[in-house]
Amino acid sequence: MTDTTDMNDIARVAAAMVAPPKGILAADESIRTMSDRLLKAGVAPTEENRRDYRELLVTTPGLSEGVSGVILCDETFNQRLSDGRTFPEAIAEAGMLPGIKVDTGAKPLANAPGETVTEGLDGLRERLVRYAALGARFAKWRAVFSIGDGIPSRLARRANAHALARYAALCQEAGVVPIVEPEVLMDGRHPMSRCASATSVVLLEVFAELMDAEVRLDAIVLKPNMVLPGKDWGGAVTAEGVARSTVSTLRNVVPEEVAGVAFLSGGQTPAEATANLAAIRKCTAPWPLTFSFGRALVDPALAAWSGRQDRVPDAQRALAKRVALNSGALTGAVPAEAVRD
Repeated sequence: MTDTTDMNDIARVAAAMVAPPKGILAADESIRTMSDRLLKAGVAPTEENRRDYRELLVTTPGLSEGVSGVILCDETFNQRLSDGRTFPEAIAEAGMLPGIKVDTGAKPLANAPGETVTEGLDGLRERLVRYAALGARFAKWRAVFSIGDGIPSRLARRANAHALARYAALCQEAGVVPIVEPEVLMDGRHPMSRCASATSVVLLEVFAELMDAEVRLDAIVLKPNMVLPGKDWGGAVTAEGVARSTVSTLRNVVPEEVAGVAFLSGGQTPAEATANLAAIRKCTAPWPLTFSFGRALVDPALAAWSGRQDRVPDAQRALAKRVALNSGALTGAVPAEAVRD
């Protein structure tokens, strides 16, 4: 079991991950998801192209000015850059923390039609030891919850919360900070109030399980969804309304001991995610508030790159711009009209 000294080190890493004005870059799409995105961008979905794309992201000049850590999938974590360095080595040398996604995906949950449970606990202790030896300072596990008639059900909430707690405890045992990601999806026609209630009950279940598992909360980073209406709802919503609902929901259920909150973008456009983050920053909260975005940071870079080596500088400038906008949103240094650019 990790001793007190090691736990204090994990807590320091967790604090560094959410220290403003930096956020976390999520570059951990599965092979299948990343291949689909490459295809849509007109790029052959090969292992080499996936590596090249992730390399241009992590070698973006000045990335560490707005990014504290980078989450990788297993394939990328074990690959090398064109200069021979491993991805964890390159990320650490650039002044950022290497992270690894350790779940193996969401699968249908028995006796819960339309709902899933995230798998990957088998062999996780040994995998975490290996990842830590290779340079991982933190890990990520994502649980997914849909909103619908009678869902998220108690069965789905309990199953996923229990898995998240077991994962978090194993991370801390291995000396790795766990990112705990319970995501309530935007899919549907529900109003924002329905998302708020679903997010609340999910988080209550998650923190009950974390405390039962004796997970140290000051050594975890929570990665929740923002409170948003369903993408097919059809009504108008303001960034200020999203911010108030999001922070109010979290304040009611998230313990103050948590090291920090890094919001996922969850299907929002880059401009929407940044505008909502800028509004959230203005709300009072007991924990640091930051971002852990994937597509909301990297979509413009992928579009600019399109698999062409001569466009790598354009792609890196596109990523650097999105990072700077989100970093500025955390400090108020970027005006409201700019974050919607």
